[in-house]
Amino acid sequence: MTTANIAVPKLRVPPSSFLKRGIDLAGSAVVLLIFAPLFAFVAALIKLDSEGPVLFRQKRIGKDGEPFDIWKFRSLRVDAHPYARSPAGDHDPRLTRIGRVLRRFSIDELPQVVNVLKGEMSLVGPRPEMPYIVEKYGPLERQRLCVRPGITGLWQISPARAMPIHENLNYDFIYIENQCIALDCIILLRTITAVVRGTGAA
Repeated sequence: MTTANIAVPKLRVPPSSFLKRGIDLAGSAVVLLIFAPLFAFVAALIKLDSEGPVLFRQKRIGKDGEPFDIWKFRSLRVDAHPYARSPAGDHDPRLTRIGRVLRRFSIDELPQVVNVLKGEMSLVGPRPEMPYIVEKYGPLERQRLCVRPGITGLWQISPARAMPIHENLNYDFIYIENQCIALDCIILLRTITAVVRGTGAA
């Protein structure tokens, strides 16, 4: 799936877009440097806990309908179906033991800073969806493809985050219409708070 298959509406590029990209690059680089020991520790735990690769790769659709590979620490058993609908929280029976901990504190999302450095994602934005879901998008939903997807976003820190993503599209539309550096900072701070508390946000 490419932009040739998806009609993406054009939105005005906010003046802060270059500053946002700079924050993305700086923030991702800092995370990689500071949490490098944690990355190595988590990788060792995953290998000790279950068979299979340390990282999980899955095709997602990004800005302007461009496909890319999203990266996560593997939290599911190797025989689990990655596209099956999963329960909210850490109640997914496909999760490994260490995977439940990674999901609870959103540690499994950390490798996505590589996607941010490559320009495929942003620290804050709508979550990138899987191709088979994007294929069903109507004109309204396609607005999500006008901006870079993010590791965290407005709906992830909302009270309704446990609901299915397709029922929380309004949060993405609100973010797209009101995106600014101040809003990104608020979302990032609330995300950090949720992660530290173990309630998850990403």
